[in-house]
Amino acid sequence: MISANNVTLRLGKKALFEDVNIKFTEGNCYGLIGANGAGKSTFLKILSGQLEPTSGDVVITPGQRLSFLQQDHFKYDEFSVLDTVIMGNKRLYDIMKEKDAIYAKEDFTDEDGIRASELEAEFAEMDGWNAESDAAMLLNGLGIPTEEHYAIMKDLPSPLKVKVLLAQALFGNPDILLLDEPTNHLDLDAIAWLEEFLINFENTVIVVSHDRYFLNKVCTNTADIDYGKIQLYAGNYDFWYESSQLLVKQMKEANKKKEEKIKELQEFISRFSANASKSKQATSRKRALEKIQLDEIKPSSRKYPYIDFRPSREIGNEVLTVEGLSKTIDGVKILDNISFILGHDDKVAFVGSNELAKTTLFKILAGEMEPDEGTFKWGVTTSQSYFPKDNTEIFDTDLVITDWLTQFSEIKDATYVRGFLGRMLFAGEDGMKKMRVLSGGEKVRVLLSRMMIMATNVLILDEPTDHLDMESITALNNGLIKFPGVVLFASRDHQITQTTANRIIEFMPNGTMIDKITTYDEYLESDEMARKRQVYAMSEDDANDN
Repeated sequence: MISANNVTLRLGKKALFEDVNIKFTEGNCYGLIGANGAGKSTFLKILSGQLEPTSGDVVITPGQRLSFLQQDHFKYDEFSVLDTVIMGNKRLYDIMKEKDAIYAKEDFTDEDGIRASELEAEFAEMDGWNAESDAAMLLNGLGIPTEEHYAIMKDLPSPLKVKVLLAQALFGNPDILLLDEPTNHLDLDAIAWLEEFLINFENTVIVVSHDRYFLNKVCTNTADIDYGKIQLYAGNYDFWYESSQLLVKQMKEANKKKEEKIKELQEFISRFSANASKSKQATSRKRALEKIQLDEIKPSSRKYPYIDFRPSREIGNEVLTVEGLSKTIDGVKILDNISFILGHDDKVAFVGSNELAKTTLFKILAGEMEPDEGTFKWGVTTSQSYFPKDNTEIFDTDLVITDWLTQFSEIKDATYVRGFLGRMLFAGEDGMKKMRVLSGGEKVRVLLSRMMIMATNVLILDEPTDHLDMESITALNNGLIKFPGVVLFASRDHQITQTTANRIIEFMPNGTMIDKITTYDEYLESDEMARKRQVYAMSEDDANDN
């Protein structure tokens, strides 16, 4: 068990948390939710001991081991992948290294033998002989091939580093597991594996995530941060949402009845306070009036943008024809003879672990990259807007948001443009912020504003939920569901993929593709996915053999 007792954290004069008291018990998975800036990651740092609170303390049951997801992707650059994972249990890793050092001595003494014997006993008690195979199973489950297990961390691409650090946090069955955005940069297969791991995990988990489907799948409880307090709810994210909305509704209804009673008492007092025969009753009602207190209903600190993609032109029957597209980058074939045709009702989710293939295709279709072979043709009635995965160049400008967005609007009126920004939570002078100083979430909202103001009938989105808070993701999800045009998108958000897509195209590691008219959940149960799960099971068997 881990608990926070009267925890307060002040940043200057502002209290981010004040007198927080909460217990997280064994056998439960807690989803820690709240608006951007509410302090979710900060609270995890307090629980993990990385950050000291201004007052109060954190108590962990004696003897229990806490593990958390490291955010520094360069911390282990000089270590092998397997060693990095095993470091998740520091004591076990230290024993391994001390044993190796003793056995490597040329002048092995009796004292060394005694020490080695002690270490071997502790090593066996900690199931150390299975450490490498356990680490390999975690790595394989997250989609890291066996040939990478002995690689040096600095040689891995960033997406694989993220998976290694996640495997490190999961390693060795920790008693308390803290995960801050564990699904970031994971492909959908790895997310599905992590869901099953956490569902079967028997100890305490506290997780921060913007993935609603993930929270619904793994969480038994929800801890909601709002106005510096943390309110605990039994149930997953959807249950919290329904419960919190119901609570506010009940408080409003109770206040309405109290207001009616107050009005009734005030009218009686006003009419009869000067009447001698009614004066006692009037005095009694004054006392009753003084006892009535309205419930304080604070509006949530959450803010929902309004995302509404409205095409200026209806799309025709001919949308997109792709024939034999191939692309090689740095000697690696990313796309291999890709062909498909889109209809006017298609909303296509591009899935699979081959993220570069998805990004490359989107860049080609958006006119930002040329294919090596093959052709593509957009229908004459189509117009496209593109949300790129890497937006660095877009924001490398001294323009303010309003001036930048005006470039993409047919109507050059500043009030009209500011209206789109207002929907995306850029109120008043926020529209005069310079593009280059925006946060990650603000950049995403600006790019979505551009897509709305362009009023195209085809949307191409490459991981649009990165850096968005839960409220913005929900608004985007609703906007994509309502959009009457064609959508091509890649997203790690399961709920967006399931509720938006009516067609799934999966890129395989070799650059080929699988194309099915189906929902995402149905696709996960298809023969192709069963085959892939079998491959994963075989890789776990290989890890055990090693």
